[in-house]
Amino acid sequence: MFERFRRGRKNRDVIDQLYAGVVERARQPRFFLAGGLPDTVMGRFDSLSIEMFLFLHRCRQDSALSPLAQDLVDRFMTDLDHSIREIGIGYMAVPKRMRKLAGLFYQRVRAFSKPVEQADRNSLEAAVASELFPEGGMPEGASDFWADHILAASAAYARIPDAVILAGEPVVIESRQS
Repeated sequence: MFERFRRGRKNRDVIDQLYAGVVERARQPRFFLAGGLPDTVMGRFDSLSIEMFLFLHRCRQDSALSPLAQDLVDRFMTDLDHSIREIGIGYMAVPKRMRKLAGLFYQRVRAFSKPVEQADRNSLEAAVASELFPEGGMPEGASDFWADHILAASAAYARIPDAVILAGEPVVIESRQS
């Protein structure tokens, strides 16, 4: 009888470990320095969205990872909900903000998916410019930085065995960038 509860707890532990790794990778200072993202709530959201996209893109490669990917998205959305409440967004405005953030996340997923699948650097740079810097003002070299990072990280994720991900083991993504 209690086996079901233990299994559910283990899954939560795996999701929490994987999500903590995604968040840790998203907080790298180079994303804000060399990548040109502002160190603001929205800049951090953009960084986290990219790392979530990369992890979920990897999970799409194997149907065994599909339930885990959905649990990870749920964890991400829960974290966003808690974060916007912590920064003082009023109770009544939270659902509206969550819809907006979820929409932005899935918009980025759509914009980055095809260029990553096709390893199309030019299309990826254009997607980065339109999604991360929609009002212009993209710092010099930012599109190169993000295209390099996204393509290299996607290739690194592809080399990670499913068993490592399913076990919730730390996912290490080596980067050629400083």
